[in-house]
Order: sequence, then structure tokens, then C-alpha cells
Amino acid sequence: MTTTALRALKIGLAASVAAFSIAPAAAATDEAIVEALALHSAGKAAEAFAVLAPLEQARAGEPDYDYALGLAAADSGQHGRAIAALQRVLAVQPGNAQARAEIARVYAMAGDLDTAKTEFDTVIADPSLPDPVRQQLNSLSNRYHTQLRGGSTRISGFVDVEGGYDSNVNAATSATSITLPVFAFLGPATLGGGATRQGEAFGQVQAGVSIDVPLSRQTKLFASGLGLWRDAHGDKAFDQAALTGTLGIAHTSPSGHTVSLAAQSQQFWLAHQGFRASHSAIGQYTRRLKNGDALSFAAQYARIDYRTDTLRDADRFTGTISYAGRQVFAAIGAGKEATRQAAGRHLGYALGTAQLGAELPLTTALSVVGGLSAEYRDYGGADPLFGASRHDTQLDASLSLRLMIAKALILRPRVSFTRNDSNLALYDYRRVTVSLSIRQEF
Repeated sequence: MTTTALRALKIGLAASVAAFSIAPAAAATDEAIVEALALHSAGKAAEAFAVLAPLEQARAGEPDYDYALGLAAADSGQHGRAIAALQRVLAVQPGNAQARAEIARVYAMAGDLDTAKTEFDTVIADPSLPDPVRQQLNSLSNRYHTQLRGGSTRISGFVDVEGGYDSNVNAATSATSITLPVFAFLGPATLGGGATRQGEAFGQVQAGVSIDVPLSRQTKLFASGLGLWRDAHGDKAFDQAALTGTLGIAHTSPSGHTVSLAAQSQQFWLAHQGFRASHSAIGQYTRRLKNGDALSFAAQYARIDYRTDTLRDADRFTGTISYAGRQVFAAIGAGKEATRQAAGRHLGYALGTAQLGAELPLTTALSVVGGLSAEYRDYGGADPLFGASRHDTQLDASLSLRLMIAKALILRPRVSFTRNDSNLALYDYRRVTVSLSIRQEF
């Protein structure tokens, strides 16, 4: 249960249960108890506890004293002492609804939600409660039980509209001719069409939605959908579209560590034609660290099928270790994309990756976001055109501003650079993208 929910439960219990007469408050004429209750009411629970704690050995078993001690201990963080004191009250006065409501609250604060639920339901079932109070407690009970189930279903999403200029929309070499070893006697071959670099303005729209459905306090189902449309102005051959769907289940331990399993499917279109489909299985373990940081270990298998180039059909296996802090993200990974046909062996590769990202807040509304990544690919056989195996090292860098211009409305100017260094000239290229996007989150 969240801190906010516990605070709401505490306020609701105090307001509701105070609506009917209670023996402890009415009988609290002892000077120490009166002083402690006054301090507690003034928000000085620790001082109230300091007044009562030295008297516990002599006065434990007195309902009025134990009730006041339980209140003070609960709200000064002494959950074990509070439960013990309130249990003594209920041992003598099992029908004391206020003491039972308070012990339910303390159990919840201590993390024992099952016992808290039992105690709270007992309070509601008390036939001596006036109907107005019962209605208020029933309302609290509904909210309380929702928290016990892990909360309510949550839906979130975004729409992102972006426009800009891409200096190399087809990720091609800037060379206008190359020499192919197998045809060297013919001299350099002239490149044309999509085989040489082309710059284009572009427009892009992305939208996504995600849903979390709690199955219990620690387990949830999650699903998401992501859509992309990218239009290269002037040449539809480089228009792109993609749809990605994910469905999974996640379990979080009491210590905050999470294990998840998910299935993911993606369809990708190029030039308004089906180009590639992939279907993945993803497993991840996330370990919570201090200050909300997290360390994650993920493994993924993907089956990749190309619509018109079956030689490139492949099975992809990757593993990643990542660290996420409040302002820094870092990850390293490795894997292999193995083509399923022996004739396409030169299209498969082993890979290693590294990523680093950071966000530096400048004001409450403005931050600078930067990222660096590197990927090395070692291809599995000699390229038929060059008679040699391909080796690529791709470096990506990006820098952007993130400006919150309204609630959940973000403006982002961005520049990115890509350098793919390949031993085969046809695959060696540079790329710069400059863009401006606006993003609405909900």
C-alpha cells in the first residue's frame, strides 16, 4: 500500500470512528494519558510516546493506557510496540471498535496487509456501529481492498509528432562509385538510386498506450501497443511504418525485486509494402537498489521473417545488463543473429552493444538529455560481392532539450549523429538528423 493510501486510511479512520463514543477517550482522566493524547492530537506522536513509554512495565494491561500508547507508538514509527499495546486493549475489550480499527491501520503500515484486512473487516461487521459511520467505513473498506489487490487498472499513453531533416534517409554510403573485387577488371561500379546517400525532410508520428492490470498485490498483467508512421517527403521508397504489441506478466517480491515474462510481436512496412515481421519472448529480472535505482538483467529471443528476402530470415538471441538511476542510464549487451538458411550465413552476425544516457535538469521544466551508444557487428561469412566478411562498428550520439510547456505536454528539439564504420565501402556511412517534436502524455 502506498504512503498516500495509508495517510488517507488514517484520516478516514480517525474521522469515522470518532463519530461514535469510545470508552478509552471518555475514560482517559489520568494525567499522563491526557497529556499524551493532547500531544498526539497536536501531531507530536514521538513526544507522546516519550511520556508513556517509561510507564509501560507498570501500567501494561490498562486499556486506557495501552490505547494511548498504541496511538503514540503507531504514529512515531514504533509498529511492533503499537501492535503489542493494542492487542492488550483487545484482549480486555474485544468489542473496542476504535482499537481494532487502529490495529488494522498499524498492521497495514507494517506491511502485513492480510491481517490488516481481517481486522478492518471485523470493525465493519460490528453491529453496534451507527449506520452513518458504517457507510463511511464501507467506503474506506472499498478503497482499502483495492489497495490490497494491488490497486486499480492503470492506463497510460502518449502521442508524439515530430518533423525535421535527415541527411541520410536511406542509411547509405556517400560514395558515388565502388570497386567490387569480383568485377575489378571492369573498373569502379557507379552507384545510383537508393544505394547512395539521400537527404530528405521528414515527418513522423508515434503513439502508444499501456495497460497494467493487478492480479494481486505483487503480480500484474501488462500490455502495450506502439505505432509509428514516418514519411520521407519527396520519395515514398523510404516511408516507414511499424506496429508493436506486447503482453506479459510481472511479479514483484516484498523487497521490491521484479521478474517479468513477455511476448512481443512487430510488423514493419517499408515503401508501403510489408517488409519484416518479428515475434519475441523476453525475460527480465530487475533488482531495486538504494534511492530508487535499479539493476536489470534481460534475455530475448526473436524470430525474424522478411517478406521478400528469405535469405535474411533469422533467429536472434540477446542478453543485456542495464543500470537505471535518477539521471543516468547505462547498459551493455551481446547476442547473435543467426540466419536460418546456410546460403544467407554472410547476413547473420554476432554483436556487442554499449549504451549511456543522462538527463540533467536545468529548471523544474527544462532539462538536457544526451545519449551515446556503440554496436559492433561481426558477420558470419564472406559477402558475395566483396569476397570478404563484413565488420561494422556503429556509433550513435544524440542531444536534446526537454521542455515541459504544460502539464504532460513536452517540446523537444533534438540533433543526432550516426557513424557506421564498415570494412566494406558499400555499408560505410554517416547520418545527421535534426528535428523538433511535441509530445502529449496521458
